[in-house]
Parts: sequence; C-alpha cells; structure tokens
Amino acid sequence: MQLEGKVALVTGGGRGIGRGIVERFLDEGAHVVVAQREALKAPLDSHPRIVGIQTDLSAPPSTAAAVEYAVARFGALDILVNNAGIMFEHTVSDIQIEEWDLMFNINLRAPMFLIQAALPQMRKRGGGSIINIGSIEGLGANPHHAAYCASKAGIHGLTRAIAVDLGNENIRCNAIAPGWITSELSDAYLASHPDSAAASSALNRLHPIGRVGTPTDVGDLAVYLASDKAAFLTGETIVLDGGRTAKLPLPF
Repeated sequence: MQLEGKVALVTGGGRGIGRGIVERFLDEGAHVVVAQREALKAPLDSHPRIVGIQTDLSAPPSTAAAVEYAVARFGALDILVNNAGIMFEHTVSDIQIEEWDLMFNINLRAPMFLIQAALPQMRKRGGGSIINIGSIEGLGANPHHAAYCASKAGIHGLTRAIAVDLGNENIRCNAIAPGWITSELSDAYLASHPDSAAASSALNRLHPIGRVGTPTDVGDLAVYLASDKAAFLTGETIVLDGGRTAKLPLPF
C-alpha cells in the first residue's frame, strides 16, 4: 500500500495507459479522481475510492475545475498524472493551424495549467509528485506525426523545467515515455492487417524483451514515481519501451 492516504488526479484515466495507472494506484491505496470527456465505466465507477469528472481539457477553465473537484471530494491533492492526450496523422504539407493548436492545447497546455492549479494544494501537503506521460515519439519520430512528436518533446522539456523550479518545495516532476502499449487502438491496428498474427509477431520482435508493453507496466512505474521511494528522483524522462529504442536496426 505504497500510496495509502494519498490523493491522485489522473487525466484520461478511464482507458488504456491511464486506466493501467488508475488501477495500480487503487491497488496501492490511493484515492483517485479521473478527469476525462467520458463518464467512468464499470467496474471503475463502483470502486469506493474513485470518482470521475467529465471535462474538456482543451478548454482552459477545465484545469482548475478538475483540481477543485479533487479537493472537494477527497480533501487534498498529492499526485497529478498528466496522461490525457490525442494523436493524429498529417503530413507537414497538410496539417492545419487549428489541428496543430488542438494537439498542443490538450497535449501540452493542459498539463502546464493543471500543474499550476495543483501547486497550492501540493504546497499545503508539503510536497507532491507530478507525472507527465510523454512518448518515445518525443525522442524519435514516426511518419506524419510532426505535431504529436513536437507536443511530446515539449512535455519532456516541461518536465525538466518544473522539476528545477519546484524541487526546493519537495514537488517532484518526472515523465514516462512509453513505447508500444496494448490498447483498443493498437488492437484495431493489428486486426486491420491481412495477417494479424504475423503483424503481431513482427511487432514483438522489435522489442528485445520479446513483447509489447501493457497499461499495467506503465502503472507499475507510475506507482514508484508517485511513492516516497522515489523521493530523490525528479526531472527525468524514463523510457519504458521494452528496449525498442535501444535496439539498432540491421540492414537485412
């Protein structure tokens, strides 16, 4: 019960990576508030230590409202996980200003101002842990992902800046940069291939560890970063990709 007595706010915590984090936080005794567009679904919605707030994080007032709701329900805030994000594919020639702005509003602006809104509450608690979900695409790139890559590189830079500015207040900030993590979207992508089993096998072979990641893998790392065991760890972007980015491709 590494997080017993702590209150966490997790954006986009109802599915995928966010859900993996939420489930592990609950396992470790935390009270959790999930901020996302959709209502919480079963079985999360029936857990006694979780509540949800439906909000559009692209709208500036939503950040302060999410923090206020967490404090109103559970009386404090110790942990903030900036997980919610969007991704779309556009060539550099085709992307529109409105699309670029939407990507940055959700992926980078919302985390910054959620952090700002959470500061008074963390100061009251004598410290806190901020966890930003970045990506290996903040370090490398896939085709047609210019906006997404830029937003995630921004998250990694923001993480370092927050750690420097707030370390003297015992407020830590780290980022997790996941690689390929199983989700509804990734499952649909593999299912779209003519030979989905072969595609899945090829994907697994990209990873020295022999498999893709799971939301629980990310949740396990988030628990550590949120806990007192990580008291001396701040300003880091931790790549969690089964060794994928460590492996150099062969020419044949």
